[in-house]
Amino acid sequence: MTVSVVVAAVALSLVLGAVWSLYLPLPDRLKGNALAFGGGALLSSLILELFQPAIDATGAAPAALALLSGAVVFALVDHWVDEVWGSRSGLGLMVAVSLDGLPENLVLGVELIGASARDVAAFATAIVLTNLPEAAGGAQNMRARGWSDRRILTLWVGAALILSAVTIAGRSLLAGADDATLGLIRAFAAGAIIAALVTELFPQAYRDDDDLTGVSSALGVICAALLSQ
Repeated sequence: MTVSVVVAAVALSLVLGAVWSLYLPLPDRLKGNALAFGGGALLSSLILELFQPAIDATGAAPAALALLSGAVVFALVDHWVDEVWGSRSGLGLMVAVSLDGLPENLVLGVELIGASARDVAAFATAIVLTNLPEAAGGAQNMRARGWSDRRILTLWVGAALILSAVTIAGRSLLAGADDATLGLIRAFAAGAIIAALVTELFPQAYRDDDDLTGVSSALGVICAALLSQ
């Protein structure tokens, strides 16, 4: 599995999600359950593909501390972005979108260094399953604020390019790192992604459909676990 294919698939999922919302029907229930399914799949992949390998490489205590640190850092930066730019300005939305995707795309670059093709495929699939409904919901909200379709697509294409660069940079800059360092980075990124899921994705999924999102999340966990086998 080449780097270009993985990077292109993950980036394209953001753009396709926005296109889906702008030009095809997107009922709230479908969006909510798609978000929950993707979030469950990503959560499962975080444990199987990132945190457990981090424990194996560094030990339980360092991996746990790195994971907690990632969650704390994400929470602080997310709060700072809201305070400085808010959530309504174009720049603020661009920063928020990029921030949510930064840890998962960075660690995707790490996975491309030494993980097996199966592990990379499982993690990339989980990201795609999250990106599609997340971008669709984001584009839908932007249109509700009066943004033009062209402006919305420009923002999502820009975010896709930024996050693709993050993946490539992660793979290039960390190619010579030892297993312990990569393990700590995996755990740190996992903590940041967990914080993003809990504060951004799952609440939105529940607001869109409060009946079946738990079931959809469980199905996502099962799907990701089976893909990793």
